[in-house]
Amino acid sequence: MFRAGCVGLLALAILGIGANAEDRNPVAGSAKAAKAGGYEFRINCALCHGLGAHGGGRGPDLTRAVKKHTHSDAEMFQVISNGIPGTAMPANGTNGQGVGMTDEEIWQIITYLRSQEVKAPANAEGNAARGKDLFYGDANCSLCHMVAGKGGRLGPELTAVGGSRTRDAIIDSVRNPSRRLAWGLTEATKEFPQEYESVTVVTAEGKQIKGITLNEDSFSVQIMDTSEQIHLLEKANLKSFQKSRQSAMPTYGTDLLSDKDLKDIVAYLSSVGAK
Repeated sequence: MFRAGCVGLLALAILGIGANAEDRNPVAGSAKAAKAGGYEFRINCALCHGLGAHGGGRGPDLTRAVKKHTHSDAEMFQVISNGIPGTAMPANGTNGQGVGMTDEEIWQIITYLRSQEVKAPANAEGNAARGKDLFYGDANCSLCHMVAGKGGRLGPELTAVGGSRTRDAIIDSVRNPSRRLAWGLTEATKEFPQEYESVTVVTAEGKQIKGITLNEDSFSVQIMDTSEQIHLLEKANLKSFQKSRQSAMPTYGTDLLSDKDLKDIVAYLSSVGAK
């Protein structure tokens, strides 16, 4: 959305925002700018990153002092302006949510995010080394999930999850896996990635296939079954096709995975995600 005009250009010139907008944050530390940024954030960013920037189903928690893709205000400006290729993070004004933001408004959002940041606890909960052993051992997480190139493919890849989701969100996804389905395959033609939906189909030959939807359009569906075999099927040739919002991942109650074990696994994922 274009908001130029003499008054707007003059305001940007006064603030020093323009050709060198990416060099520094001209409103850093301003309480007024942070308040305005909070308003802009709710309009343009909260759908994915949640109210208060604490993370949502589509975007990570931005209140962390250490962020995966950015360190400086200048880097954050570039990410908000240009998006992150290969992820659900769109370039400014391209995703149909909210409106295109001016440089000034982006700096205000950055100031708001800096005001919301919290420091990591001095002593992180859980034993990361034991959590790694559990992930690849008795907890069986690696049968479906991959970390740093090692593990299964049926579930979401978790290498970066510790750096993009809060500990509470990861714990909730284990205890209540169907509450919020994870995002999977990302395509340039889609605004958001495909969800990890469970699916059961019966082919023309009567063969039943259960798994998760990797990709789908009006005429075909791509499914990974529980043995990690991939099937590309034409919908018109199927006897039945049923999708479910019930996650393929079982619900891990404390009877299957104790709170201590889960905290150790989350500590392991957090240690990997922070790298």
